[in-house]
Amino acid sequence: MGSVLQLKPALTDQMDGEVMSIKIYNSMTKKKHEFKPIKEGHVSMYVCGPTVYDFLHVGNFRGAIFFNVVRNWFEKNNYEVKYIYNYTDVDDKIINRANEVGTTPKELAEKYIAEFEKDYATLRLRPHTKNPRVTEHMADIINMVSSLIEKGKAYAPGNGDVYFDVQEFPDYGQLSNKNIDELESGVRIEANELKKHPSDFALWKSAKEGEPSWTSPWGEGRPGWHIECSVMAKEMLGETIDIHGGGLDLVFPHHENEIAQSEACSGKSYVNYWMHNNMLEFGQQKMSKSLGNVKTGRSFLEEYNGEVLKFLNLSSHYRSIIDFSDKQIERAISSLAKFYSSLKWAQDLIGHDLSLAPVPDSFQQQVDEASHGFEASMNEDFNTADALSKFFELMRAFNNLTRKPGKVKPEQKAVAEVYLHWIKDRGNILALFQENPAEYLQILDDMLLRQKGLNREDINQLVASRKKARENKDYAKSDEIRDQLASMGVLVMDSAEGSVWEVDKS
Repeated sequence: MGSVLQLKPALTDQMDGEVMSIKIYNSMTKKKHEFKPIKEGHVSMYVCGPTVYDFLHVGNFRGAIFFNVVRNWFEKNNYEVKYIYNYTDVDDKIINRANEVGTTPKELAEKYIAEFEKDYATLRLRPHTKNPRVTEHMADIINMVSSLIEKGKAYAPGNGDVYFDVQEFPDYGQLSNKNIDELESGVRIEANELKKHPSDFALWKSAKEGEPSWTSPWGEGRPGWHIECSVMAKEMLGETIDIHGGGLDLVFPHHENEIAQSEACSGKSYVNYWMHNNMLEFGQQKMSKSLGNVKTGRSFLEEYNGEVLKFLNLSSHYRSIIDFSDKQIERAISSLAKFYSSLKWAQDLIGHDLSLAPVPDSFQQQVDEASHGFEASMNEDFNTADALSKFFELMRAFNNLTRKPGKVKPEQKAVAEVYLHWIKDRGNILALFQENPAEYLQILDDMLLRQKGLNREDINQLVASRKKARENKDYAKSDEIRDQLASMGVLVMDSAEGSVWEVDKS
């Protein structure tokens, strides 16, 4: 699932030489807290992965992209991270879809795990420590359900089902700020005469004809959705974990029910820091099948690419809603094109055979300020939007210093080396800016050309015509073609090596 990034030693505070603490917004307390691990120097992190019955929609990738950054930043600060990201491979949705397409739930799940991992690799995100599957933990699930019954926290009404008794867990609703009286009167809950309380939820479901099932003390059946993550988190990380992540839509009932069953079973706190990423919209409308605006991650990656999807996600704070409108996508492409243009220019400068020169003090100061600002942003609840603003500031400073007419100077090469290293190093944490600049800039320019209704072949013909005019010393014609290209949003740069062009990024 992608290649492992090589992370460098911890960044230090450029102002006072101390590594600053990492603050996390805890969805449980609704406040930011300084992160304090259960075990010094270690982070245990569980993030709810996909239910694999179809291609994931583009919103499902927000958590995958963001929590990859969380893990990277902890490791950059010298923590050892154990990151668990599960696959739900048995579920009502999987069974129903398998019946629709005429395959088995197992075959369907295997297919879409493979498809997800293909998309994940396309995004160049790092492999998780482990990707447990529900079907690998049936014995563990049965053991936890049995334990909850023994402790008087769950009951089996005799039909093969097992339910968690929410009235036996006084803290039920602590994450979502709901209470069972409100739930009973105001929330849509499936009626079931076998339940003691309408909010009681299934830990084990009796087998139905044609569905996959496993042998248990209560008869053939399969687990409820919520018990699965509690068991996998416990088996992979222990009874109490540092961080549990997932989408905001999972707060209730999924994560609320995880807390209830895990803490009722262990008698210990389940999670120290709850982190939830917000949703995304298309043109300020939520994705829904009824609106016909559900877009899969695969289709987005094919139409654009992974760098665009990552940049869009990380340009907003993870707790804010992202608007995936056409305008926002265009802005992301344009911003990436500016960055990759600067990276290509930096590489070109580094390629010049020039004597060594010191980096100008003014630029070094801007680098130090960007480093401190980036670190402060990341330490303040992983504010990637603010962190990216430091990239923009440094890019502008680099362009102002180096994009000048005339012969390249040694100090410009020195600035380029520092700039390229800074962008690559910090970008590595975000899984951004690691593409080959020249190759990827061409991909981005083609996207921008499509937006303008242009194509590369027509531009190349005009540039070739201009070159011929220059060779013939027909400078009036050369200027006329340059102006024509500029009106189309295409810039031509002349040098001793020849002429090159790129789409105007301004």
